[in-house]
Amino acid sequence: MLRPRGLPEAVAAVPAAVLLVAFGAVGPHEAWEQTRTLLPVVAFLALVLMLAYLCAKEGLFEAVGAAVARRCGGSPRRLLAGVFAVACAVTAVLSLDATAVLLTPVVLATASRAGARARPHVYATAHLANSASLLLPVSNLTNLLAFTASGLSFTRFAALMALPWLAAIAVEYAVFRRFFRADLAEPMSVGPARVGPVLVGPRGAPPPAGSGPAKPPGGPGAASAAPPAPAVPRFTVVVVALTLAGFAAASPAGIDPAWAALGGVLVLGLRALARRHVTPREMVGAASPLFCLFVLALGIVVEGVVAGGPASELGRLLPDGGSLPALLGVAAVAAVLANVVNNLPAVLALLPLAAPGGPGQVLAVLIGVNLGPNLTYVGSLATLLWRRILHRHGIEVDLGRFTLLGLLTVPAAVAASTVALWGALRLIGT
Repeated sequence: MLRPRGLPEAVAAVPAAVLLVAFGAVGPHEAWEQTRTLLPVVAFLALVLMLAYLCAKEGLFEAVGAAVARRCGGSPRRLLAGVFAVACAVTAVLSLDATAVLLTPVVLATASRAGARARPHVYATAHLANSASLLLPVSNLTNLLAFTASGLSFTRFAALMALPWLAAIAVEYAVFRRFFRADLAEPMSVGPARVGPVLVGPRGAPPPAGSGPAKPPGGPGAASAAPPAPAVPRFTVVVVALTLAGFAAASPAGIDPAWAALGGVLVLGLRALARRHVTPREMVGAASPLFCLFVLALGIVVEGVVAGGPASELGRLLPDGGSLPALLGVAAVAAVLANVVNNLPAVLALLPLAAPGGPGQVLAVLIGVNLGPNLTYVGSLATLLWRRILHRHGIEVDLGRFTLLGLLTVPAAVAASTVALWGALRLIGT
């Protein structure tokens, strides 16, 4: 979480995993089995991250941001609705990291060009990176882990999580409209957007991918120098749509959905390399190999915790059965644990305990670890990435405001989504 001197997370996790094996807390065989189980999930994650990066390089996020700004008609409320729609779609299809890292700078630029206060819109990307990641197995690393543990097909997973996804988004939107009513009531005027007292402007290193926000309009010759609105890269949209269709078709056919992701990456990647839009080094970096190594090492660390006994105590907190009170209890425990130890180790610890209870309990865990992190900065790695992006643009997020917004959204969203999951299980079954 702290990343001293900007060191990657793997610097902490890999030595920890090595020490656990060296001191016998985790046997070599158990460490290998845990790594072998996680490898396909991590490979899928790397491919989805590469796909999102290629979409950013092709200008997809900038084009969508410009389209939202054109359609808002000078209304901050319509702009917020547009940001919600785009963030939900990006998170669901291209993963929460795409929203936190690639979409956030675009939203900043869009709010600046439109002359709106940026605060409601950039807070929306943080919350929806977590809340809108319930829908598909590819939307979040936690989803991929839960998808593997649940035994569900890709389409059945999506069908069961559609209602919880919509419920979470509806709660978030209702609270955002009320919480940011003062910001949304201000008329839009062209000029630098604000998040609290700090003007939006580039400072420090640029975002890790995609274009940063454009400079605020104004100054000599600003009107004549305004660039034309970027066009939507249709080829990229078609490839992403076909890749998503491949995810849905692969699972019933017994094919790993990672092959569909690989196909999308190859088509967009080879095209981008041929046009010199990206370099091979950029492609490797987009896959976040050190973060993938961190996930594999973290799996061994959590295996050591599970084998050591604390997880058995945790298992006593999880209610049994698929009743609504039981699912609410499971989701609540998962949400609390995600804020205590971060949602990734939380899901790694809880899934082995919930899996014997069936897909309903596994999906209830997922609701808790995906929605719960909106309560604190440290609940989700995506939120930490989001804060880092804003810091690079000269923005410091107010802890009190973030926490209050989390208190208003998280309990209501967890409850509404869990009730929706219970209803979906009754309607669709597993």
